[in-house]
This record gives sequence, structure tokens and C-alpha cells, in this order.
Amino acid sequence: MPSPSTLSGYTVLILSFLVASGPLDMAQQWASLSSSQRQSLKQQYNDAGISVMVSAFGSTESPTTAGDDPTQLANTMAQFVLDNDLDGIDIDYEDFAAMNAMDGSAENWLTTFTQTLRQKLPQGQYILTHAPVAPWFIGAPRYKSGAYAQVDKKVGSLIDWYNVQFYNQGSSEYTTCSGLLDQSSSAWPGTALFQIAAAGVDQNKLLIGKVGKPTDATNGGYIDTNTLAGCVQQAQAKGWQGGVMVWEFPSADSAWITSVRAQSWPVGSGSGGNGGGNGGSGSSSSSSTPTSTSKHSHTSGAGGTTNVGSTPSSCNNVPAWDASSIYLVNDSVSYNGMTYTAKWWTQGDVPDQSGQWGVWKPGQSC
Repeated sequence: MPSPSTLSGYTVLILSFLVASGPLDMAQQWASLSSSQRQSLKQQYNDAGISVMVSAFGSTESPTTAGDDPTQLANTMAQFVLDNDLDGIDIDYEDFAAMNAMDGSAENWLTTFTQTLRQKLPQGQYILTHAPVAPWFIGAPRYKSGAYAQVDKKVGSLIDWYNVQFYNQGSSEYTTCSGLLDQSSSAWPGTALFQIAAAGVDQNKLLIGKVGKPTDATNGGYIDTNTLAGCVQQAQAKGWQGGVMVWEFPSADSAWITSVRAQSWPVGSGSGGNGGGNGGSGSSSSSSTPTSTSKHSHTSGAGGTTNVGSTPSSCNNVPAWDASSIYLVNDSVSYNGMTYTAKWWTQGDVPDQSGQWGVWKPGQSC
């Protein structure tokens, strides 16, 4: 897990993913902690003004098409939030087959799912957000059953905010301030930020979702931080108090969000609180910093295994890696003649099996 210091400037950390079969990736790592470890780490995040949530579903899941019962699954996922000391849940519903069927099945499923979640996760005590792709706000007649425009009408009052995915919709879509804020292209008409708001969605519930770097997107939408900072400032000048969501940490670390907020709500300026525009309590405040959300997804390599026959020893005065020890960001260890530095919280991840995107950054031979 990333330390709070590496997330300075964010108000929410979302752990990916919780799916129908259970937790994966960072959500699984969080759930694998002991209760005392989890509560201690959670307290560190909360003390830094960061709420910790879990992301449900993601691009590999199609719960409506798969026939998952929305009431049963919502109860199961809400219980995961309660059992694992989390502040809330983000619904990253990407069942395109169900939504494209335009028969109301996706909208009805999401409505029931959201209502059931709220019954177990009361508003004001837990955060409940959704992360739809921007084109789903077109509504009728493009989506004759309404898509997310209909979801908002039915259960928008139960949703704290929308982490709108303004990416992966084409290489040139939502890549300028004009196209992102004021007028989207003819491919996805009416889905720029203020166009969605004009159609009836509370503009302060709309977060600008972007990717941290071009390779974090599979189909475009990246904007560099300086340009995005200008877009955020333009939106702020028009009265918007929403915020920014980014996929994903560690591509988008503290430096990323600091740059993006520089022209609007500068980090450390004293202009903001913990929750933000629609923050931890779900309330809106025009005087506080809008919500800044980082999604964190990472599959660790060979967690919990050790090399048979290796004997722990230090080199260059760097302590030897120990499978049972907990390491935080920037902690250094030695293993099999190399030094390694932790990129985030870890326990049991074998350094030389971590891989390029793993938790351990290789250092020097020793």
C-alpha cells in the first residue's frame, strides 16, 4: 500500500478490485492484513485526510450479463466494506453488453444494486460513488433506456459523486479543455462536463476522471498535467466544485495531483479540507477543496513465497529482506546480492520476483 506521504494532495484512495468472486489485487492485499494492521494503516490515511474505498467490478466484470443478483451481490460487497474497515465503495460498472442492449436491464440492475448498498452503508457514514464512462450520460435517444442519465434520475440522490471516465473513448475524445468541459465531439454528443450538468446532473457531483500517463489508457483521453490544470481552473471559474479522479497510482502520485491542482486549489494553500466538494461525508462545501481521487491497482508477483535455501543476510549495511516483515514506501532491503526499495506497503512479496510493475524497485549489486 502507498504511504500517506506519497498521496499528499489526494482526499480519496480507491483500491481495485472487488468482483463477484471476491477481492483481487490491492483489495485482496488490504483484506489480507490483520485487523490491527488494517486499522493502523487506515488511521494513518484518515489522519492525512484520505478516505479509503474499494472499487467494484472493473472492465473484466459484466454482472448484469452474467446474471448476478443485484440485491445479493450488493449485500455481499457492502459487508466486505464493513468487515474491512473501509470508508466506502466505488461502482466501476462496465457491462457494455447490458447497457448497449438498451432494454433497461443495466439501469434497473444498477438502481437495485445502489439502493441495496445504501441500506447497509448509510449516507453520511459511508461513501458511495459510481464511475461511469462519459458517453453513458448521453441518455435518450442515443441510449433509449436512458443509461446513466436514467440511473441518476432514479438513485442519484443516493450517490455521493461520479468518477466520470473521460478516457478510453477514442484518441481525440475529451483531450482539450473545450471538448472536456464545454462541447464534446459528434461521436459522443452532449457529454462534456457542463453538458452533462445542463442535462440535469448536479455539476458538483461530476469528477473529471483522467489517466496518469498515456499508457494507463487503452483508447486515448490522456491530457498532460499542465493542460489539465488549466481545464480544472476553467471549470472552477464557472462555479464547478467537483474534483478530479485519476487512474492510476503510482503513475499519478503526489506530484501529479499537485500539478493538476496548482491553478485552482493548490496543495498546501490552506484552501481546502479533507473531504472536498463531495468528500468523506458526502456533503458539498464551496469553500473546501474538491475531492481528489486516486485509483490504485497492482498485481504483486509471487506474494508470500521465498527462495528455498537462501539465507537472510545484509549487504552494504542494508538489512536482509524478511518474508514476515512489513515494509513501507522507500524502505530498503537486500536479497540475493541486490538491494531493493519498496514503492509502497508490502509484506511477503519476494524482491527478485516482483517484476517491472511490482512493489520492489531494484537497486545495486552488493
